[in-house]
Amino acid sequence: MSALPVTADKTRYTLPAIGLHWVIALLIIGMLCLGYYMVGIPKGIPGRAVYFNLHKSLGVLAGALILLRLGWRLAHRPPPLPRATSRPMARAAQWSHGLLYLCMLLQPATGFLSSSFNKYGIKFFGLALPNWAWEDKHLRELFMSYHQSIAIAFIALIVIHVLAACKHLLIDRDRIFGRMLP
Repeated sequence: MSALPVTADKTRYTLPAIGLHWVIALLIIGMLCLGYYMVGIPKGIPGRAVYFNLHKSLGVLAGALILLRLGWRLAHRPPPLPRATSRPMARAAQWSHGLLYLCMLLQPATGFLSSSFNKYGIKFFGLALPNWAWEDKHLRELFMSYHQSIAIAFIALIVIHVLAACKHLLIDRDRIFGRMLP
């Protein structure tokens, strides 16, 4: 018998996993859109800081939820793939999910580090978080370049993930899509 609990319905994800998936997905997509928009706002424009502070607040929230999701995922075995799933497709699913989790961890971490090395720090919905670093333009820009590069990879992985979900729903009709629906 396995030490990891499985869902009552072994073909579906647990309700907490489903809830975390959709909340985090909406947060991530919203932050990617907001991030793309806000970097185009010229400095000195009134209200610019509002967008940056909202992005940072949502990033801290997403980071906490991602850690919760990762903990849940490590403690709860996902439902198995259908037996008809080919080995290459199972490997592709395993790799793409692993890369999505990697981006989910690195994206908020690099954003947090970049913000930690600037004079403004991080405010979580108006509450200033402790500043664990010092002002350093070089390190701030280094972590920001990582943050931006990971965003591009993240977008590509999300597109692949959505296309794969659509393939399961419309072409394969193998019920994999329904495993993540509430």
